[in-house]
Amino acid sequence: MNPVVRASSNLIAVQTSDAQGNYELVVVVDHHYQDDNKELDAGALFVLKSEGSWIHCGYHLTTSIVSPPLLSLPFAFASLGWLAGLTCLTMGAIVTFYSYNLISLVLEHHAQLGRRLLRFRDMAHDILGPDWGRYYVGPVQLIVCFAVVITNVLLAGQCMETVYLLSNPENKSMKLCHFLMIFGGLLLILAQIPSFHSEAHQPHFSGNSSNAPPKDYTIKGDPVNRVFSVFNAIAIIATTFGNGIIPEIQATLAAPVKGKMLKGLSICYVVVLITFFGVAISGYWAFVRAGVLVDKNGNSLVPGWFLLLTNVLVLLQLSAVSVIYLQPTNELLEGQFSDPKSPELSPRNVIPRFISRSLLVVFAVIVAATLPFFGDIIALIGALGFMPLDFMLPVLFYNLTFKQPKQGPIFWLNITIFVVFSIFAAIAAVTAVRQLSLDATTYQLFSNV
Repeated sequence: MNPVVRASSNLIAVQTSDAQGNYELVVVVDHHYQDDNKELDAGALFVLKSEGSWIHCGYHLTTSIVSPPLLSLPFAFASLGWLAGLTCLTMGAIVTFYSYNLISLVLEHHAQLGRRLLRFRDMAHDILGPDWGRYYVGPVQLIVCFAVVITNVLLAGQCMETVYLLSNPENKSMKLCHFLMIFGGLLLILAQIPSFHSEAHQPHFSGNSSNAPPKDYTIKGDPVNRVFSVFNAIAIIATTFGNGIIPEIQATLAAPVKGKMLKGLSICYVVVLITFFGVAISGYWAFVRAGVLVDKNGNSLVPGWFLLLTNVLVLLQLSAVSVIYLQPTNELLEGQFSDPKSPELSPRNVIPRFISRSLLVVFAVIVAATLPFFGDIIALIGALGFMPLDFMLPVLFYNLTFKQPKQGPIFWLNITIFVVFSIFAAIAAVTAVRQLSLDATTYQLFSNV
């Protein structure tokens, strides 16, 4: 064997020959290569560290998808009924698994070509053009992820308030805004975690009670409201499956990345199927209407210890999910304010990181306290954000990257998914705006809900 090595940019070509004179050309991509004329990317260097295994990938996927919003699935079932609810939930699982795998294949393809894309906006920049990454995909992803953080802060505050009232029902001196500040203090500490690789995942539990009222599975309401409720329920299910940070999670994988994301997705969706169907079916079966845990007189339908345990577990999970969805914004801030040529934990990088991330958390807490009905906005964000990122763009990226033949079944399957969910997104956005206009009249700023 007489190897001949040629190096160019970040590609290293090794030509070898055996005793029979047969030649083989092996191309190796040096992912650590950095052009001296190109500025180092501190966000990718410090936040999106490519050093994880497929187990880490599955861990991050599970944490970001199997999150407290799945507790809204019984509410969606209440608007859809058993058959439509189970059908939509099954289709959501199939389509999102398919879409996330398509994103993974596109990212693997670019990595094999020697250009590893680390962010959603990088994919849009390379596949659709610079303007799509800069003015649409990038901003939409950041808005969606930060909206999830705000919603998690609000839900965490409500969980803490519930725990407080269960523990001391006679004392009602503390209000929602106080608990939002307490959780904000915890998130201030957790937000300083430099990268994805220090996240934690906590499990969910669901249950039922023999004290539930008589079950009535009839879908009530006039025809117009029922139609709007159906599309709102579809938006809720789509948002529950939403992720929005698949490229950033795959960026944490150590090279070579081929096949690792599929393993992580498979592990994740085993958990998804168990938890999503378990919560949706048991919640709807036990409480029927919107999964409520109290009767019309405000009396609990489940034991106090169960409510306490549920809220504590949800609170722990919200902490992990909030940190996960802070990472895209952290990566952007890191790229703006950090110096990649200085050590990650040097004062030059720690001080701006602490200031920028702390201000981000403070802003999230202020919005959650000012607009305690922000949870209603998540349906609109899901329609305009999660549906494009998780249902529409993946199939578009795949068709454009691999140049699928127009007469092939994959091409038309992807086009069908794109068209159907474009229509769903438009209708769900109208439904969400309508629901917001109805609910906003009953809320006040800084109200204790």
